[in-house]
Amino acid sequence: MLNTRYRMLIVGLVIGIAVGFPLGWLVRPAEVAEKGLVLIKFTLDWAYQGPQAPFLIAYYKGFFAEEGLSVTIDRGYGSAKVVSDVAAGLFDIGFGDLNSLIEFKSKNPDAKVKLIAVIHVRSPLSVVTLKSTGISSPKDLEGRRVGAPAGDAARRIFPAFAKAAGIDSNKITWITMDVPLREPMLVKGEVDAVTGFYYTVVLNLQNLGVSEGNITVFRYSDYMDILGNGIVVNTDFLGKHPEAVTKFLRAVIKGIKYAIENPDEAVGMVLKKDPTLNKDVERKRLLMALELINVKGITDKYGFGYIDPAFVERNIAIIVEAFNLARKPSIDEIVDFKYLPPIKERLP
Repeated sequence: MLNTRYRMLIVGLVIGIAVGFPLGWLVRPAEVAEKGLVLIKFTLDWAYQGPQAPFLIAYYKGFFAEEGLSVTIDRGYGSAKVVSDVAAGLFDIGFGDLNSLIEFKSKNPDAKVKLIAVIHVRSPLSVVTLKSTGISSPKDLEGRRVGAPAGDAARRIFPAFAKAAGIDSNKITWITMDVPLREPMLVKGEVDAVTGFYYTVVLNLQNLGVSEGNITVFRYSDYMDILGNGIVVNTDFLGKHPEAVTKFLRAVIKGIKYAIENPDEAVGMVLKKDPTLNKDVERKRLLMALELINVKGITDKYGFGYIDPAFVERNIAIIVEAFNLARKPSIDEIVDFKYLPPIKERLP
């Protein structure tokens, strides 16, 4: 009998770990009700890595709890999927791609999702090549083989980049591969350039032994007004909990500031979620992501989370043209910045 009870205890413990770990070991439902906490289901854009550190900081340092929030943080499976998942109510808030939101809202005008804060004020979408290919300008991509996974966002938006950079898209030969083969094929010379998030591609190349000096990056944001990821919210949840949404944004901004000031500790919190990660690699990835978040001339003017609406308007026009969308959504369908905390709390 004792052995049976012991086995049952072990089984219960295992089930508790399996259920509790993804939820972040948050407070119990009774405690949520007792303390009047607002429960928020939040999804990242991708796995637990350096760029996702500000959100984990807000959790581990208690910034969410200080705001009266009980937040669950799930890993994501692509910033475009975040948009549809939040619209469907699978998550209350997410870290999703503005460009995917524009496309999604063009096709689904009644979708219950909106962006309430810009995090990447510079898009990470890029073309990456090696100096050994002889490609020194975007125009040199003509007549070359460019590789990317079929659904890669940088590949999909390439026509807009090509127009802005003066590239004849008809002179590009596209090679499709699975994600893990992208950088190895570039190193082997099977393609001349690849597209993707620049900090992902660059670090993957360095892990393959490519020196930093042999890597050339053409960032889309250097050629056109295009933003990256931001905070998207389900509008039903927003209507019910507007104050909680502002509190969430305040906690995330605290997390961003903390990551900028304490990158080593920030990476340590990422490793709490995934101890198998390489600390040095994730530190580099975090610092590269922060270059897109804390941008001189923008962030020090508007604070974290905000961008000039005219910039968003240009971004919308670029995506509508690049994807040949039948309907151009209005800016009010896409963004609403009034839930951001005051600028004095947002400034770096």
